[in-house]
Amino acid sequence: MNLTSTERPFLDRLLEPLSRCIRGDGERELLNLRADEALQARIDELADKCDEGTLTPDERAEYETYVRFGNFVAILQAKARLRQKQSPAV
Repeated sequence: MNLTSTERPFLDRLLEPLSRCIRGDGERELLNLRADEALQARIDELADKCDEGTLTPDERAEYETYVRFGNFVAILQAKARLRQKQSPAV
């Protein structure tokens, strides 16, 4: 996700309240969240086509959706890992 220095603080302000809501089992599930095998294969296929410059407009839109969602999840996972380091479970 290519964010400008002015966009980062706003995104953090949007995601921080959401990330604080995910605790316990939900947090563990978030940290283990991965695409299933079929979806990952599709993402890999689109990534290869993107690298080759052969994506159709519809494929580009699909791939960009996966990338944006993946970045969103990665940010929430990073916040969860940081929270775990700052206040380890007792």
